[in-house]
Amino acid sequence: MSGLRVLVTGAAGLVGAEVVARLAGEGHTVLALVHKRPAIVRNDGEVVRTVPAGQSGPGLVSCVAGDVTKPMLGLTAERYEELAAGVDRIVHSAATTDFGRRWETYESLNVDGTRNVVRLASERAVPLVHVSTAYVCGERTGRVLEDDLDVGQRFGTGYERSKFLAEQEVRAAATPVAVVRPSMVVGTQESGVIRDFKNMYVVLKLFTQGRVRSVPGFYDALLDLVPVDYVAALICQVVNRFDEARGLTFHAVGAAPHTLLDVSNALAEYPMFEVPHYVSPSAFDVDALPPDERVYYRRIIAMYESFFRRRARFDDTNAARLAPWRPEATGVDYLRTLLDHCVRVGYLGRAEAGIGDVLRLTGGPR
Repeated sequence: MSGLRVLVTGAAGLVGAEVVARLAGEGHTVLALVHKRPAIVRNDGEVVRTVPAGQSGPGLVSCVAGDVTKPMLGLTAERYEELAAGVDRIVHSAATTDFGRRWETYESLNVDGTRNVVRLASERAVPLVHVSTAYVCGERTGRVLEDDLDVGQRFGTGYERSKFLAEQEVRAAATPVAVVRPSMVVGTQESGVIRDFKNMYVVLKLFTQGRVRSVPGFYDALLDLVPVDYVAALICQVVNRFDEARGLTFHAVGAAPHTLLDVSNALAEYPMFEVPHYVSPSAFDVDALPPDERVYYRRIIAMYESFFRRRARFDDTNAARLAPWRPEATGVDYLRTLLDHCVRVGYLGRAEAGIGDVLRLTGGPR
């Protein structure tokens, strides 16, 4: 396949950076739209070499500073035309994935930002690969199909709702589209390496340090953890094989979901870790928690509470047909890989972070 000219939004993000590097490695010309973070750093810490836009070509990455929340992506009319000229694919991965943001932030970046990218794709009839989340399913229980979207589900977070609305924008686009829905993105399958310790990693930190000891949830609740390298590989496959992917949705999910019992069993293998216990939500009383624990619960854990009672299983029939490889590690073995990396780099195993540090990492309210 000859090299494509691919615009990637959110190019400095965890998934976006990995997609940029892989596409360039395959010989594509990559236009990387970045916002606040000028450098593109891969999951393993390698900085992606970039060139000025005028030097773009096969295998090269050129950075463009822009803002998806603004018309014409925050660019001048001339720069916007230059960016759009000759683009063969658009990968839209720009989004805030932090929990606890104000709805206005989700609406601006995740919904309006998607609308602006859809407008560009539709104006130029450019195929669009949209990166969503498997959790547009909200708090559904049971098997979730890849083509399911609006089934009257209840959302546990504003993030999920915003991505649901963004998918509606994509499905209404006047251009060919494909959607990739990752579940909870975590470290690589082989080594557990992760660039950004956010979201569920912050919860693990509070658990292992004993900051939060009791959580309303069920031991058979399901967490679907997907390696970041698999997510990026699947997105690139959708870009490369768009004729097959057109009009389809792909669940980028793990080999099998993990129960909260799996998590507890894995944590129990580490003598330095505290292990939380789960209380039936109907019997849980946050006011009965010790004062310090109550603060951490209300400020952080409450944002993730719904995940401790969910029992969704994601069908990935479309992804299985297209993916270059599939995640294999499951259960406590994979959790051990993730935890070993966290211990190795010093993220877990120490009790030094205060509430301000945790809030900064999770993007929660200040």
